[in-house]
Amino acid sequence: MSRISLFSAPFLLGFDAFEERFDRLAKASDGYPPFNIERIANNDGSELFLISVAVAGFARNELEVIAEDNQIIVRGRQTEDGARQYLHRGIAARQFQRTFLMADGMRVEGAELSDGLLVIRVERPIAEPVSRRIEIRTAE
Repeated sequence: MSRISLFSAPFLLGFDAFEERFDRLAKASDGYPPFNIERIANNDGSELFLISVAVAGFARNELEVIAEDNQIIVRGRQTEDGARQYLHRGIAARQFQRTFLMADGMRVEGAELSDGLLVIRVERPIAEPVSRRIEIRTAE
């Protein structure tokens, strides 16, 4: 049985990649680690987004930020220290992967780790309107 979705409408050409991205995001809906997204509108019409991910306990070398295929992937990998003996273990060494979708034209400008927060800067520059006349040829 075939699956019907909003993106399979005949007037939405080439949006099947969006559907795949939405499916990936739906599968990665774990609530860890928590994050904030802040939007800053600039006077020139461009926008800046600050994605703050709470990564307390992770060192810089245990974190990875990858921008690919219109998405940002944030990964954290902590290793167990076998030499430690815990009387109480409330903070687990945990791995995570968090994915954020970006619209076309957005650029990841950088990431900074400070006070347990990983802040990723994403810019949406002003989009220039693109319009062109298509020549109609006759079939011979």
